[in-house]
Amino acid sequence: MSDYIIEMLRITKDFPGIRANDDITLQLRRGEIHALLGENGAGKSTLMSILFGLYQADAGEIRKDGRPVGIADPNQANALGIGMVHQHFKLVHNFTVLENIVLGMESTRHGVLRMDEARQKAMALSTQYGLTINPDALIEDITVGMQQRVEILKMLYRENEILIFDEPTAVLTPQEVEELMRIMRKLAGEGKSILFITHKLNEIMAVADRCTVLRKGRYIGTVAVADTTTQDLAEMMVGRKVNFNIDKAPAQPGEVVLSVRDLSVAGHGNKKAVDGISFEVRTGEIVCIAGIDGNGQSELVYALTGLTPAQGQVALKGKPLQQLPVRRRNQAGLAHIPEDRHKHGLVLDYDLQQNLALKRYLSDQLQRHGFIRFDQVRRYAQQLIDQYDIRSGQGPDTLMRSMSGGNQQKAIVAREIDLGPELLIAVQPTRGLDVGAMIYIHEQLVKVRDEGKAVLLISLELDEVFQLADRILVIYEGRLVAQLAGDQVSQQELGLYMSGSKRQEVDHA
Repeated sequence: MSDYIIEMLRITKDFPGIRANDDITLQLRRGEIHALLGENGAGKSTLMSILFGLYQADAGEIRKDGRPVGIADPNQANALGIGMVHQHFKLVHNFTVLENIVLGMESTRHGVLRMDEARQKAMALSTQYGLTINPDALIEDITVGMQQRVEILKMLYRENEILIFDEPTAVLTPQEVEELMRIMRKLAGEGKSILFITHKLNEIMAVADRCTVLRKGRYIGTVAVADTTTQDLAEMMVGRKVNFNIDKAPAQPGEVVLSVRDLSVAGHGNKKAVDGISFEVRTGEIVCIAGIDGNGQSELVYALTGLTPAQGQVALKGKPLQQLPVRRRNQAGLAHIPEDRHKHGLVLDYDLQQNLALKRYLSDQLQRHGFIRFDQVRRYAQQLIDQYDIRSGQGPDTLMRSMSGGNQQKAIVAREIDLGPELLIAVQPTRGLDVGAMIYIHEQLVKVRDEGKAVLLISLELDEVFQLADRILVIYEGRLVAQLAGDQVSQQELGLYMSGSKRQEVDHA
């Protein structure tokens, strides 16, 4: 029997205008956790989509247990024991957890669903792997961390032995990341073979046995994780030495840009999602709202940007905002990098240049007498593509939904920062970005601050919080429970505030 359970040999895949995979070989051993590392657009997800049958390779061969196999679609992949948790979950939101787990694998008798047996099997797997779920909850009502548990249970329910995780930690809290690592180790310990797509070097060092690196669609090398360092992996990934530390001078706070007083947002039932929050953000500083996901961060941002109604007072440079619609807030000097790029950041069926022009098409630069100047839109888009290194197969004409998640995020960041806002609200701005792009975005946020603008950062990544924040406001159950100087608090102490174990009196000053 072959040493490898899966071999992808000399795989090549072309899309219009771009070679996504160029003669790539990847070999997965039994019972190992094998990381696939690369920048955004390096071809990681394309390679795994070929293994799962979503795409067909133009050249190359796939072997399982040493024998060539054809994988025309995901059903054939499942039949071969291959399962995949996608970066953007493939769940039916108005179905229950249990219905999603069994979808496509339903047991029937005389045409009637036998859900009792399915429930028993799903709950047994839930208990075995510590994946606690409510089988009767609707997907639309549960957190993204819980949705990922459902995706994992879908694979286990199908008895897959090869498990593909595509950027599995992109939407998880630090606590959920730890839990996922534990689950992956347990799965590997029981003989499952795991392919783990990521750009987060610390996660590779924590959980992977080996790591294969791709760069711009080409195979760079495979290394044993125990014999390498994060610096070595970063160099392999981007092709140059990487400095992880942002050069950031002390903040020089000036006048108040954003003033929030007694802001409240309704939640479920009688509970408020945001409960009487007051704070200020000044020119020349980055203020970070830190907290575990689901403690009111999203609702706070929706209230500030005009996506949801709220009670209380919000002012931008002294001008009340609470009665203004979204466009008027943007015109007043507020820019927003949203947490959900697909729902609130992009029009996926528009091309790249249209998305880059979404907030500027009414400007004199891009329209004349109410008619869009498409030549100027294209020129403007190309300028941002070059400046922010947005990689796309067909340049400005690339359909947005065909681009990698990281390059979609770069497009949003480019569009919002280029507005030159008085206040930039950045929510998880580096979610889904590789280390090179992440450092670049961090530098851009610091640049916005140093140009005398105000930045409100909402992040679940503690490394990002400590790298960027001049002041940290901790949110817990919709209330601010601590105000801390970014350079005078430890991760352990911050974690105590985030979990509600410790709190202080917080005023708005």
